[in-house]
Amino acid sequence: MIRKIIKIDEEKCNGCGLCASACHEGAIGMINGKAKLLREDYCDGLGDCLPACPTGAITFEEREALAYDEKAVQASKQQADPLPCGCPGTMAKSIHHAAAAAPAAESASQAANAPSCLSQWPVQIKLAAPNAPYFSNANLLIAADCTAYAYGNFHNDFIKNRVCLIGCPKLDMVDYTEKLTAIIANNSINSVTVVRMEVPCCGGIEHAVRQAIQNSGKFLPTQVITVGIDGRLLPARN
Repeated sequence: MIRKIIKIDEEKCNGCGLCASACHEGAIGMINGKAKLLREDYCDGLGDCLPACPTGAITFEEREALAYDEKAVQASKQQADPLPCGCPGTMAKSIHHAAAAAPAAESASQAANAPSCLSQWPVQIKLAAPNAPYFSNANLLIAADCTAYAYGNFHNDFIKNRVCLIGCPKLDMVDYTEKLTAIIANNSINSVTVVRMEVPCCGGIEHAVRQAIQNSGKFLPTQVITVGIDGRLLPARN
């Protein structure tokens, strides 16, 4: 059918991701640092993304396109945000920390108040939107949530310079493969690091990551790090 739909000029796009955040239907995502119309049947043609674009890269055009599928959009929203209240706490946000000068001698209190290295929100795999702008050119950390409690220097050694997603396949009782496949397939991910506990149930998160990479058809540098319940890093498996 011929209908009004958005058009993105990649030459003008600066990769800020504001349009992806403004698109309530999830039609826009970031690929290789540029905004893309991922699903034309998710675009309602109302243009909430237009005023969000600082470079004027988004305009309307009339062309042959799939009809807007409201049912599919609502189903996608429920998957990305399972909370019926539409909680503001699930909104995708980037976090920027001011660089701190290294002290000449670190006191015990300074060590206890080490700055956070978290660069985005939310961190739960179940709540992360696959088209969140912070996934563009990201080094992805996918961690079992217990690892941050077992391993003392988790922020500096693992979260720093990575986009962090956490989950527990046993408590969530869900297969993360579909969500992780969408994140990896629709974004320019540079590398994937998996941090899991040594307990067998943590194998679910490792399996989901490996299957998601395979499903995406991409070849990504991947490493799996295992933390013991005593907080030690265990030797890598062959």
